[in-house]
Amino acid sequence: MERKQPEREGRAGGKKKAYRESIAVPAVVEEISGRTGFRGELTQVKVRIMQGNDKGKLIRRNVKGPVRLKDVLMLRETQIEARRIRSKVMKGAFT
Repeated sequence: MERKQPEREGRAGGKKKAYRESIAVPAVVEEISGRTGFRGELTQVKVRIMQGNDKGKLIRRNVKGPVRLKDVLMLRETQIEARRIRSKVMKGAFT
């Protein structure tokens, strides 16, 4: 005779919540601000969100890899915005 283990609950006492599906939201690159990161490996851009709750909102993001104006980025979240870079840093400027 097999005994089944009872279902365990989380620390808060409630059942675990299902992970919210992360749906990618398209955003178009409107402006390239400059290079950032410790070695200038990131590019800071301003993007306009095309769909979702924040449709039409203009936010600043850091992008790794090649990027040009009018590129479409797929963002996992649209709430967090990158800090503005203080000066335009070009890759390899301080090495």
